[in-house]
Amino acid sequence: MQTRTLGNGGLEVSAIGLGCMGLSYAYGPATDTKDAVALIRAAVERGVTFFDTAEVYGPYVNEEVVGEALRPFRNEVVIATKFGFKIDERGAQSGMDSRPEHIREVADESLKRLKTDVIDLFYQHRVDPNVPIEDVAGTVKDLIAEGKVRHFGLSEAGADTIRRAHAVQPVTALQSEYSLWWREPEKDILPTLEELGIGFVPFSPLGKGFLTGAITEDTTFDAMDYRAKVFPRFTPEARKANKPIVEALAHIARGMDVTPAQLAIAWLLAQRPWIAPIPGTTKIHRLEENLAAAAVTLTPDDLRSIEAAVSGIAIEGARYPAYLAQRVGK
Repeated sequence: MQTRTLGNGGLEVSAIGLGCMGLSYAYGPATDTKDAVALIRAAVERGVTFFDTAEVYGPYVNEEVVGEALRPFRNEVVIATKFGFKIDERGAQSGMDSRPEHIREVADESLKRLKTDVIDLFYQHRVDPNVPIEDVAGTVKDLIAEGKVRHFGLSEAGADTIRRAHAVQPVTALQSEYSLWWREPEKDILPTLEELGIGFVPFSPLGKGFLTGAITEDTTFDAMDYRAKVFPRFTPEARKANKPIVEALAHIARGMDVTPAQLAIAWLLAQRPWIAPIPGTTKIHRLEENLAAAAVTLTPDDLRSIEAAVSGIAIEGARYPAYLAQRVGK
């Protein structure tokens, strides 16, 4: 697979990575460990070198699965994980915590679970309003100097925070949601990243599965699936109202002999050469479908056609409920 470089620090990753969260968290029951390990190793065999996890996915178990799966390939892959949440004794998130001492604790525990001696990319999962970002960046800078971390990342941070962090320790990558149905990063974030030489890692590049066309207003989600429980865009009414964007993508995809998922990922890859999306899946045939998007070349005419097809479509429903929306763009 083609590679891309994230940030001026030269972190090289596969053009499409694998978001591992859904193997253990948020989209229904956890995948059996043996099957999850097999899927991650199948991704390696197909050229993926970029794997994304976090301590809160599970919590903890996702890092353990990723560490086990990638142990035989450790020198060939890039592992990204995250800090920044407080996890109580029940395993539930109980607020944010990016105090320097906590960042160090998380780093040490993540290293053990990932079965490695260095974290390639260490993101602050969400900005902590109680800890100056300069202190966060300084702590990660120290971890880099100590050899425990290679690169510093931020997730869902706003432009001002990115600038302030970058002034203390160069930020290699920002991770945020970006797709054909969530284009907010185009306003302030992408110009800021371009100016500062920071890579961009879009999560949910397929709109949490909606852009594939496999989800309709009649879809029944598992009781543990966050899409039905948490996200306003996944109410039955919103799913019905948002059919036009799926239909528009499907129409263009048919004309190009690709799937809607491949078209959506290829569109992201075409936006900037320093963007590396991380779609997730639990199924090998979906993994192969997603990775095939790296071979889809969109011409300027193709991009104009996509833009014309989707630009007038209003999306129903907020991306996050209010309590989660308060955590982003800080």
